[in-house]
Amino acid sequence: MEDVEVKFAKIVFWGAGIWGVLALTPLYFIFDLIGRQDPPAITHPGFYYGFAGIGLAWQFAFFVIAKNPVRFRAMIIPSVLEKLGFGFPVIVLYMQRRIGAGDLALGCIDLLLGALFLVAFGATAE
Repeated sequence: MEDVEVKFAKIVFWGAGIWGVLALTPLYFIFDLIGRQDPPAITHPGFYYGFAGIGLAWQFAFFVIAKNPVRFRAMIIPSVLEKLGFGFPVIVLYMQRRIGAGDLALGCIDLLLGALFLVAFGATAE
């Protein structure tokens, strides 16, 4: 029987991975729409698609961690950094009035997931 702590970590990482795939995959299909709905148009598509691709790759890393969080515990720390790497800049940008509340909400979801990853890290200590 599996420990409650390990089950918690599995649920957190499966949930984060599923959420991320659902949130990031549409970016590949809405490049022009973003520029129309939230001008100006995106002028550096390499950065845009690079962000989408790297973000999507991390979701699959979350799935790997979810399969065996004790074995892949060391990968939880870079996973936290991945979440902080989006969440904190979004807060700064919002405070500078450079992005809207909807973008802030997405950043806060990443910060919440980062916090849950830290809890999962502690829960999977042997």
